[in-house]
Amino acid sequence: MTYTAPISDILLSLNHGAGLKAAVEAGHYGDFDGDITAAVLEEAGKFAADVLAPLNRVGDEHGIKLDNGVVTTAPGWPDAYKRWADAGWNAVSGPEEFGGQGLPLAINAACTEIWSASNIAFGLCPLLTLGAIEALDAHGSDELKQIYLAKLVSGQWTGTMQLTEPGAGSDVGALRTRAERAGDGSYRLKGTKIFITYGEHDMTDNIVHFVLARLPDAPAGTRGISLFLVPKFLVNKDGSLGARNDIHASGVEHKLGIHASPTCTMTMGDKGGAVGYLIGEENKGMACMFTMMNQARLGVGLEGVGIADRAFQQALAFAQERKQGRATGRKGDGLDPIIVHPDVKRMLMQMKSMTAAARSICYATAVALDVAVRAKDAGVRDDAAARGALLTPIAKAFSTDIGNEVAYLGVQVHGGMGFIEETGAAQHYRDARITTIYEGTNGIQSIDLVTRKLGANGGESVWKLLDELSGIVSRVETSNDPAFGTTGAKLREALAATERTSKWLLEKLAAAPNDALAGATPYLRLFGATLGGCMLAGEALAAKGLGEGDPQRHVALARFFAENIAVAAPSLEKTVTDSADAVNGADAVLLG
Repeated sequence: MTYTAPISDILLSLNHGAGLKAAVEAGHYGDFDGDITAAVLEEAGKFAADVLAPLNRVGDEHGIKLDNGVVTTAPGWPDAYKRWADAGWNAVSGPEEFGGQGLPLAINAACTEIWSASNIAFGLCPLLTLGAIEALDAHGSDELKQIYLAKLVSGQWTGTMQLTEPGAGSDVGALRTRAERAGDGSYRLKGTKIFITYGEHDMTDNIVHFVLARLPDAPAGTRGISLFLVPKFLVNKDGSLGARNDIHASGVEHKLGIHASPTCTMTMGDKGGAVGYLIGEENKGMACMFTMMNQARLGVGLEGVGIADRAFQQALAFAQERKQGRATGRKGDGLDPIIVHPDVKRMLMQMKSMTAAARSICYATAVALDVAVRAKDAGVRDDAAARGALLTPIAKAFSTDIGNEVAYLGVQVHGGMGFIEETGAAQHYRDARITTIYEGTNGIQSIDLVTRKLGANGGESVWKLLDELSGIVSRVETSNDPAFGTTGAKLREALAATERTSKWLLEKLAAAPNDALAGATPYLRLFGATLGGCMLAGEALAAKGLGEGDPQRHVALARFFAENIAVAAPSLEKTVTDSADAVNGADAVLLG
């Protein structure tokens, strides 16, 4: 179960597919030197291969243990985390004012893929800390920043995100955790949260929880939710740790996958209430929490990319070693590696191309989010913010769907040995499954795309993006490279289907909302397949222009995706536009 970070593929996707190089050259990244990107990612790849990947199987087999409120992680976990933080990896994109390196989020996104590929259960911890840093930096008081931010940025302390409760999962407005004002400006929280990732662990000496709760006089629903910072240990004025706060892990979940990541039930209020500090304003907690959630949704999309790449690497190695049957037309004795068989080639190419497409979508999202805060021109920032908002649900849902599909194919390539735990293919399949569920299920991402992002500014963000993608397709069509095959034609059809479907949904949102919602999930898939296919074609063109390595490898990958994945776009269009009655009439079957 070795892992090698695909640095050349990552750099092509980041610099050319996602547009980092163009954004740097346009001055949107200030004095950032794009030439250091490769060096940073090379070092990340080494750390992942040498330290994190060897612990992936260990963590899966040992899991975690809860004893009297104390969680013990798998052997090697605390040491690996200390080495990771000491090497500065937690601080890559952190604010320089508080000890961060101030590198682009896009660079950290590539690192997140690498951590997720090498050890997804380990990578979950810093993913949530990153969201905590963003929320505190954007919404916290100066006093709270001075106390907590540097420790979070360095990784000396970790962060959690606490929304979910029994009976209040995706419906956050139904949460019941209570917060009461104390006389000193702090608050006391009482309640129970479930499914809290790394809510308790032994890798750091403090954990900073970000908890949603409701004040006694708060309005109903999401309008009455506030966000609080609740430390595991209170912090003294001199920065040292003080008394244990009234928050503890009262249980841990036994899960299908990510066994080494503690998923905790957190209880507050057994001893009078957990001390909490308001983030932002009272009853404005959802806006603060969404700062964390949007970062986390991109991070989870990158988990999908990482687990897909890991599954592909393992399947490719197995297919090159496993001998069974003979190549068609070959005479003589002996068996051939299964990679000679067309159907195995098809599965491996499907794995590779879908992974590459998801990677580029996630990186493009990160670049948009970067430019939205780094660009000097307000108009550029606004356009980038709109682009990032549009891409975020696609990055999360499309990429995690891909992670699951690729892990599934990885088991299939292994055959019977894929169903056996000792090969590791089954672990990837199990670990990938949660990614489509947490940080907002993929169905919720699809609804967000259709009801909020599609119609923003009259659909301007969508039409602008489709116009850019059309420019890429035009370059493919005029490249006169027969190796592209029917790539141009297939992507042109996909673009047309995406445009027609988008317009149909916009009309239905106003006239028959349930018809639009019925097609939300296939629409996101349609959009992702079109976007991913065009981005891979753009990368292939860039590789040909650079003349480095083997550009035709990228042309072949783009062609496969266009002719095998994006080709489904017209069918997905029909699913969206023709099947609403079948979905909305399902009560006859489901409730009859």
